[in-house]
Amino acid sequence: MNPILNRKSHFAKFKLTQRGFTLLEMLVVMVIIGLLAGLVGPRIFGKVDTSKVQTAQVQIKMIESAIQIMRLDVGTLPDGETSLRWLVREPEESNARAVWKGPYLDGKIPVDPWNNAYQVVSPGPDGKAFAVMSFGADGKPGGEGLNSDLMSN
Repeated sequence: MNPILNRKSHFAKFKLTQRGFTLLEMLVVMVIIGLLAGLVGPRIFGKVDTSKVQTAQVQIKMIESAIQIMRLDVGTLPDGETSLRWLVREPEESNARAVWKGPYLDGKIPVDPWNNAYQVVSPGPDGKAFAVMSFGADGKPGGEGLNSDLMSN
């Protein structure tokens, strides 16, 4: 018997016995995937929002610590945007430049998880010299939930 003919007949039998998925099987799989996405998806997205708030709180503490160290070196607390700029760049004022030992943060000034700049409020609440804050997801003062303001303690 010719081995080439034998091989062809083997492939012909294989093609006839090979079976694909039916439309019903495909629909069942699609329904299962849809149910999983509907049940698991909202929980995952809820965790993303929670992690953004936690990230902002950690960054606020980091910035507050860096400002406190800079304040010890420079002897004064710059106001407004200057305080954040001095964390990564040498001050332009000659008296502050002489005692500046920074940079106090690596790279550039961080923005909050919603791409808004952190704010420095001086004086801060409860008699503190300053406070670092984020206006939350909406980037505006006030709000509730994800839009609420986050402030250093």
